[in-house]
Amino acid sequence: MARAVADGAKSIEGVDVMLKKAAEATLEDLLAADGLAVGTPENFGYMSGMVKDFFDRTYVGAQEKVFRKPFVIFISAGNDGTGALRSIERIALGYKFKTVFAPVIAKGKITQEILDQCFELGATIAGGCQMGIY
Repeated sequence: MARAVADGAKSIEGVDVMLKKAAEATLEDLLAADGLAVGTPENFGYMSGMVKDFFDRTYVGAQEKVFRKPFVIFISAGNDGTGALRSIERIALGYKFKTVFAPVIAKGKITQEILDQCFELGATIAGGCQMGIY
């Protein structure tokens, strides 16, 4: 799913895309990005521990520096994805990110339809950032 989001973003001419695992992403990456796509598996009805760790590590340093940064979410759900989505959306409110497209939630097997939705998600956030819409 993450590769499909990145490929969608890369399909927009003139856009630089950085694809990182949550454990490798830094505050500097967050501050440098024009937009942010966050993906996670759903673990016990919640986001992965490493995504939560990323938010914990960057929150204080990002305050007042990421106001209305364009933001999208994609989730590979073992259940229905609502718990993971709700927790990420709550954290995004604290950062004051701006959600710019409906989340993609894969319930069960990752199908081509889900990958196409992820590609569209990436292209949408990248295109909006590149055009200055967000």
